[in-house]
Formats: sequence, C-alpha cells, structure tokens
Amino acid sequence: MESGSQVAETILDQVADAVIYANRSGEIILWNRASAALFGYSAKEALGQSLDLIIPEHLRASHWRGFDAAIANGQTKLEGRPTLTRAVHKSGRRIYVEMTFAIVTGNKDEVIGSVAVARDVTDRIERERSANCAS
Repeated sequence: MESGSQVAETILDQVADAVIYANRSGEIILWNRASAALFGYSAKEALGQSLDLIIPEHLRASHWRGFDAAIANGQTKLEGRPTLTRAVHKSGRRIYVEMTFAIVTGNKDEVIGSVAVARDVTDRIERERSANCAS
C-alpha cells in the first residue's frame, strides 16, 4: 500500500493543471508534469530557479510586491479566487494563464511558501478578443 505522500506525488504528477510551489524567497521547489507542458521547462530546468522564469519582465515588480505582501501577511489578496494573468513560455511566447494562489504554512503555522495552480487559457482569450473586435 502506498503512503499518503506517495499518493500525493502521484496525483500532483497526473493532474491536468500546472502546480507550482515556491518557498518564501520565490525559488521553485515543486514543478509537476503539467507545469512542464504549460511553460516548456522540464522539472530539472525549473527546480531551484526563481519564479521570474515564467513571469514577463514588465509584470515582475508588481508580482514580487504581491508575493512579498502575501508571505508577510500569511494570506493572498485574492483569497483563492482565480485571476487571469500573462506568463512566458520557454520559447519566449506570451501566454494567458488563469491562476489561483495559496499560502502554505508549516507545523507552527509559519508561512513556508506559496502554491499556484495554473491553466492555459490563451485560446479562449484570443477567441474572445477576436469576437469583440469583429463586433
């Protein structure tokens, strides 16, 4: 019988959405298979890297302000609600992603990092924009 942590690892590797866990300093610690498919970086390439890997340069300052505030306050501004944002694929292509964020706490309720769940919504956003332009 598999342990709970083995089952959790198996689930994380098989879910359709990208799951990214970063420590308090924004270093990528967990990068599932869907993250590799979405952003183009293998786990080997992404693990240990800054989240800047997938954040467009023009959004980095605002991202880090929000990230640092969430880590300091122990909660995200969005409180689990999804948000639409831009990300960068390894190829340099900009993509639209819908993401949810959560703060991760350790044994004594101390903040140890942040987790994001993301999915590619580029096709949907581009279709909506095309329909709006045609109207």
